[in-house]
Amino acid sequence: MNYSTDFKSLKGKVSDEEWQARVELAACYRLIDAYEMTDLIYNHVTSRIPGTEHLLINLYGLLYKEITASSLVKIDVEGEIIYKPDTDYGINKSGYVIHGAIHTARPDVKCVLHTHTRAGIAVSAMQCGLLPLSQTSIRFHGHIGYHDFEGPAINLDEREQIVNDLGPHNALVMRNHGLLTCGPSVPEAFNLMYQLEQSCRSQVDAMAAGKDLNVPGENVLAHTAHLYQPGTRRPYGVLEWPAMLRRLDAEQKNSGFPPYWH
Repeated sequence: MNYSTDFKSLKGKVSDEEWQARVELAACYRLIDAYEMTDLIYNHVTSRIPGTEHLLINLYGLLYKEITASSLVKIDVEGEIIYKPDTDYGINKSGYVIHGAIHTARPDVKCVLHTHTRAGIAVSAMQCGLLPLSQTSIRFHGHIGYHDFEGPAINLDEREQIVNDLGPHNALVMRNHGLLTCGPSVPEAFNLMYQLEQSCRSQVDAMAAGKDLNVPGENVLAHTAHLYQPGTRRPYGVLEWPAMLRRLDAEQKNSGFPPYWH
């Protein structure tokens, strides 16, 4: 069996647009690892290759810190593999069941992230869902969907319900399962997931303290949520992205793993 993680570089062998999409998505995987939002080899992040209906997704079997631009698999929205490296690793069906449905239904979405973090799963199991307890979590007030658990996401029939439950939002709590965010770019989708994860962590901490919780009034909640929407002030994630890449570049030197841009 060929489970090597030494992949030949695709730079110069794919279009400039595809290469840039690969580098950006590989960086996103590394950032999810850096901010402790991974779950062994599970979960997925997908991004659309500009000017095409093709998506990029991870090989099923690699750690997020091993993923590089050249190791990503090119698929269509139905999960058919267009290109993958010379390896026996394949892709996880759940990746295109969930992600393909959203990419198909939402042409404004260029990137979809899905995680199984401890805090995200904890909040997904709470009947109350995500509470507006902090400035970070209030940004999701009225801007998040909920999808009831139907078992592991391998059934194509579940796709329509996932899309309906996400609706016009860019964040979704998959009950008893985990978290999902999406956006018009990789940086925006990653930033939203980071904020959603922080919201879940702070909620778990606050509830664990066993004290009465303070929730601002509805007028404050609506006003604050509005200020954090992409079209109000700025698209959150874009300004932050170069700083995220600088973090990766600095940590790469001593990581022992191939650079994400390989």
